[in-house]
Amino acid sequence: RVRLRFYHVAFLLVVSLGVQRNRKIPEAEDGEGEGSVSACTDEPLLPCPHNTLSLIRQRKSEKMPDIQLGTHTVRSHGTQVARFHMHDWFILILLAIIDGCLNIIEPFHRFVGRDMMTDLRYPLKSNTVPFWAVPLIGILLPFAIIIGIYVKRKNVYDLHNAVLGLLFSVLITGVLTDAIKDAVGRPRPDFFWRCFPDGKAVYDNITTNVICHGDNSVIKEGHKSFPSGHSSWSFAGLGFLSWYLAGKLKAFDRRGHVAKLCIVFLPLLCASLIAISRVDDYWHHWQDVFAGGFLGLVIASFCYLQFFPPPYDIDGWFPHAYLHAMADSRHNNQPTANPLQSNPLQSRPSEIETVYVSSEGQDGIHSRDTSSILDSMEAGRRQ
Repeated sequence: RVRLRFYHVAFLLVVSLGVQRNRKIPEAEDGEGEGSVSACTDEPLLPCPHNTLSLIRQRKSEKMPDIQLGTHTVRSHGTQVARFHMHDWFILILLAIIDGCLNIIEPFHRFVGRDMMTDLRYPLKSNTVPFWAVPLIGILLPFAIIIGIYVKRKNVYDLHNAVLGLLFSVLITGVLTDAIKDAVGRPRPDFFWRCFPDGKAVYDNITTNVICHGDNSVIKEGHKSFPSGHSSWSFAGLGFLSWYLAGKLKAFDRRGHVAKLCIVFLPLLCASLIAISRVDDYWHHWQDVFAGGFLGLVIASFCYLQFFPPPYDIDGWFPHAYLHAMADSRHNNQPTANPLQSNPLQSRPSEIETVYVSSEGQDGIHSRDTSSILDSMEAGRRQ
């Protein structure tokens, strides 16, 4: 019995010593003293197991402070964003004035001979899609969707840049379309009935050119066949909307969701139907519709990529301005403990240090945690 009691007491002493030894380890981890650092000085490129907790705390302290989308509203950042793009709004006003002037001036009256009237005798019909409906479909509909996304996400950068991109897409397309219309002066397929509303054709005896006796405004509109304005405007506005939806839905996230592509192609289908109606109404030749749609889609693509990354990019959800603002915010709040970061020629750009992953988290953004170990490794590569 005495031996059993002795063994029992010895066992309790050993267990108590082990517990006290284990309690000392977190104290070494919590502190930033010389003991934890000296244990890892021999291997500077390998992570120190005793310094894990301090590394985690350091990374948490380096998180970007102003990172949530809800903090960038029209009330908080609207004036700042609009002031930064003030010159862009002046250019938009200038484009609208230029487009209005192009609609007023007289287009080039191309020679239309007697033998050319074979393809220009189609009946004069009304528009299936009226002129006033094109801005509603091509501008107001995308604008309403952009507003709806802003109401959900509260990102004034996305709202402002999307509206700017949409307006630039439509107005640049309108200026180019009307300028080409006035310069080319191609007659519409129903030009015969515009020129001779009573059906009595009159031609010059020498040149066989038409001598129109119809309404001047109708004749003027008859010389604006190439390219199609309905097609170019529709593909400019709805094409921009397709790009925008592709970025917001993450259609190219390599997960194979075809339903996202169906939503992305829906605005293009609507624009195609509008373009086809112009051929069915005999207001345009098929070449006019093809050229107008191609022009509008190309301009929409350029304007979208001017303000947003490609939809397949990891940052495809956010506009360039928001990414730059977040990178600058993190760069200004990051401590410059590394002497290489004080040199702008040797330090990494802040855009590279920040990664925005839009598929995880509540806000869809996560900041890359660049530890001192990775910094030292990259610094060695630069040297």
